[in-house]
This record gives sequence, structure tokens and C-alpha cells, in this order.
Amino acid sequence: MTTLTTRQPTPQPTPPTPEGRRHMIVRRWITAIVIVLLIGIPAGYLAISAGQSRASGRDKEAESAAQGLRDFWPSIMKRRIFEVPVPEGATRVSYFETSNWKTSRLYVQFRTSPKGLDTFLKGAGTSRAALENGKVTISDRDSAVVGWNFKLKGRAWAGTVHTQKDPRPSKDITVDLTEPDRPWVYVVSTANP
Repeated sequence: MTTLTTRQPTPQPTPPTPEGRRHMIVRRWITAIVIVLLIGIPAGYLAISAGQSRASGRDKEAESAAQGLRDFWPSIMKRRIFEVPVPEGATRVSYFETSNWKTSRLYVQFRTSPKGLDTFLKGAGTSRAALENGKVTISDRDSAVVGWNFKLKGRAWAGTVHTQKDPRPSKDITVDLTEPDRPWVYVVSTANP
């Protein structure tokens, strides 16, 4: 015996209810916000990044084109790499950097207090006791690069050389102690990577 099954009719989908005006306005606002978030934010980020990159390139170009000392503090990164810890409160800070495939040099000068001088010397790996009175440790070649004149008469020069094993920088330090309360510090830090 065979049984026949009767097929049930498939229910017809109910027609969608027409979208109300309020719902349509909300949906359009959400769509607009999503588009702004997906397109506007990345576009804004790219514009800001491009501006910063362009400004950074101009700064580096100006620094590379500079001849002689620049009347600015060296960046924190430069001070760390060349181990030149310019003390807080130092004034008349100037620097110049030279680089080639073999050697990089950072020339720095600043005026400080006796306490600032001690802080600098300690941070540079030496001390006031290492300073030799009457000694200029910066070579004529290095002083000519930035226009320092260590041949002035009547100056109380004192200097030391702090040598370190490569790749750490070695430093030639000369201090003008003519005015003991406001010494001038001259440093040439040489790195051979």
C-alpha cells in the first residue's frame, strides 16, 4: 500500500512594511557617520602625517645645510648618542654635528654654574679633578670647524679627554674658568660606529 502525502503549500513571505520617515532619517545618518569614520579619519591622519613628515624633512635639511654652530640645544637623542649631558639651567647653548661614513662628531658649547659644571662632568664620565689647568684638549682642526678660539690670552683654560672603547664616544672637554661662577664648556664628542 502506498500512501500519498499531500504537499503543504509554502507560506508566502509577508511583504515588508514600508519604512517610516523617522527610520529612514536615522538609517541615513548612521550611513553618513560610518562613511565619515571610514574615509574621513584615515584621510585626516594621512594629511597630518604628511605635514609632520614635510616639517621634519625641512628641519633635517636646515640642520644639514648649517655651517658652524647653531644656537639651539641638541636633541635629547643626540645628547644620549654622543653622551653629552648638557645640565639644566645651561645658557648660550649651541651645537654642530658632522658625520661621514667613518666618524661622527658633535660640537657643543654652553655656559653654566659651578654646580652645573660638576653635574655635566659626572654625567660625561669624568670629574673636575680630571681637568688639567692650562690645558686645551680640543684640537686646532676641531676648533676651526666651529670657529672656537682657544689661543686667547688671559683665559683660565682647563681640559680633559674622556676616552671610551668603540662604539661609545670619546670626548675632548675644555672649560674656560676665567669667570669661575659662570664657566664656559666646550665639548667635541667623537663616535666611531
